[in-house]
Amino acid sequence: MPEVSQHEYEVERQKPLPSFNHGLLQASLARELGVKYKSKYHILSELSLQLGDWLSVPDLCIYPKQPLDLRNDQTKTQEPPLCAIEISSPTQPMGELIIKAGHYFDHGVRSVWVLFLELGNVYVFSGKDTYDIYRPEETLSDGVLNIELPLSEVFE
Repeated sequence: MPEVSQHEYEVERQKPLPSFNHGLLQASLARELGVKYKSKYHILSELSLQLGDWLSVPDLCIYPKQPLDLRNDQTKTQEPPLCAIEISSPTQPMGELIIKAGHYFDHGVRSVWVLFLELGNVYVFSGKDTYDIYRPEETLSDGVLNIELPLSEVFE
């Protein structure tokens, strides 16, 4: 199998190559959300979204729980998630993720979380210009989705 270059990965996914901390926190966040909200939500990792003419691959997405349909899979999902979660990479400017959060809202996403690893902060956006900031020792609260999540479980 041919090796994919960093540039090819970034072009295809429209985001920087993830780091060790990025991958660890992505898996940890998916695990904690999945355990706590298994009966209410599906937590999906690296889902290709085709929202109108905009393609994006958020680190995690939250969708309402629904039966699994193995016969009708999708490689590009056109239905916006309830929440898109982006985790910064070491080479990614903060402003880029703020702009991306705005694009999600433009395309019907109701909540956007942005984890800035270098700062240890989680920004929970309920609108383009409306957000709350949470530290790793706090409990994240997303009023749009009615989610409460102790971040100490994610950042351990």
